[in-house]
Amino acid sequence: METTDSNNKVSLRARVQAFGGFLTNMVLPNIGAFIAWGIVTALFIPTGWIPNENLNELVDPTITYLLPLLLAYTGGRMIGGHRGGVLGAIGTMGVIIGSDIPMFLGAMMIGPLGGWLMKKTDKLLENRIPAGFEMVINNFSIGIVGFFLMILAYLFIGPVIQVLNNFVTSAVEALVSTGLLPLLSLINEPAKILFLNNVIDQGIYYPLGMQQSLEAGKSIYFMVASNPGPGLGLLLAFTLFGAKTARRTAPGAIIIHFFGGIHEMYFPYVLMRPLTIIAMILGGVSGIITFQLFGAGLVAGPSPGSIISYLALTPKGNFIGVIAGVLVAAIVSFLVTSFILKSGKSDSDDDKLQASVEKSKAMKSEGKDLLHQKEDSLKTDNENANTYTLFKKISFACDAGMGSSAMGATTFKRKLQKAGITDVEVKHYRIEDAPQDSEVIVVHKDLLGRTKHAHPNTRIISLNSYLQDPVIDELIEEVIKKNS
Repeated sequence: METTDSNNKVSLRARVQAFGGFLTNMVLPNIGAFIAWGIVTALFIPTGWIPNENLNELVDPTITYLLPLLLAYTGGRMIGGHRGGVLGAIGTMGVIIGSDIPMFLGAMMIGPLGGWLMKKTDKLLENRIPAGFEMVINNFSIGIVGFFLMILAYLFIGPVIQVLNNFVTSAVEALVSTGLLPLLSLINEPAKILFLNNVIDQGIYYPLGMQQSLEAGKSIYFMVASNPGPGLGLLLAFTLFGAKTARRTAPGAIIIHFFGGIHEMYFPYVLMRPLTIIAMILGGVSGIITFQLFGAGLVAGPSPGSIISYLALTPKGNFIGVIAGVLVAAIVSFLVTSFILKSGKSDSDDDKLQASVEKSKAMKSEGKDLLHQKEDSLKTDNENANTYTLFKKISFACDAGMGSSAMGATTFKRKLQKAGITDVEVKHYRIEDAPQDSEVIVVHKDLLGRTKHAHPNTRIISLNSYLQDPVIDELIEEVIKKNS
């Protein structure tokens, strides 16, 4: 496997981790909506707890439109701000209409693409918009780019994604039909130890699960990688047969893992005794086999993967199968881990556990560092710039962030450029969205109270006119004096 140096090289694992982190950040803020859909499905579909023909009509539109659009908006906003989120949602509407399956995969692709296109478009238009035309150009730019993205998504991207989705679905269904689905644990468990669990769940199994759940009211795909049973069995074995430190720390890890759903808690224990990955694989395999035997499934993705989430998302008639799958996985993992620990117990395991904890933290942070590399770079640049200048960010704000504040920011920026000042970021925002690290927020006097409430610790300048006001001229002189 590749290694990382202190400057540029990043391991393949870190890159995949970063991708998984991005998927997680796209999905996690919307988990509540997925759970709401899961509850509606569990209750009101014809095979639900309390079937209701009218309320069942909520199921299809929610999974077809609401959930993909939420994912797309979130992904677009992560890259291109609010405008990027809107453009991502516009484009995703094209793939939704252009396909006959829930477009989660399409949303997770088009959303970030829309954010990137919006970011590039805004960068291209920066400093080229005449004062007073900011709102018109900003609105028409997102409308025109959105038009082309929607058409492109409808005609080309949607059909391609549907073909890919059908291929993956067929491949997984082939595993199910041949009884080989449990073999996915050979991939799932080692990948989880490398902190690639988010890539597997959010990128593959959950989209497939939502599609199957729409058709059958439940899906086993939600459980093939998220089963908390194997981790429970491993930690129980370390509690009873591990070295001193492991016996002391494993019980606490059990609570956080099994009830809190944080599977990362058991990763250091596997890294300490790598042979225990066999126990995790066998536990995962046995759990999937049990789920299959009982025909069990969940109505939505259990995020986090705790027993509480499992029980909350279990549909009618599936509790025995779900609980059995978790327990069987835990028992198998416990027995195999116990055998490994008892056959090779060593006092040095205490030192290995601490080293494994540090290694586990380093592996996880490696992916996070890459995910936030650009943000960190920008932050460093700003900090370095602050060594030489007092001003680095001035924000103009108004009610909607697109009218008067945009005109004021454009005019102010041009005045700075005429004075040779180019190292100050001047942008326009809705009052509540203005960055907290702004040195100055400029607003109309009628909005001063609202701005003070939203930014109590930031210097605020109020004025009568965004174009011609003595306060603006004074601020220009102050910036020139401090930044020259």
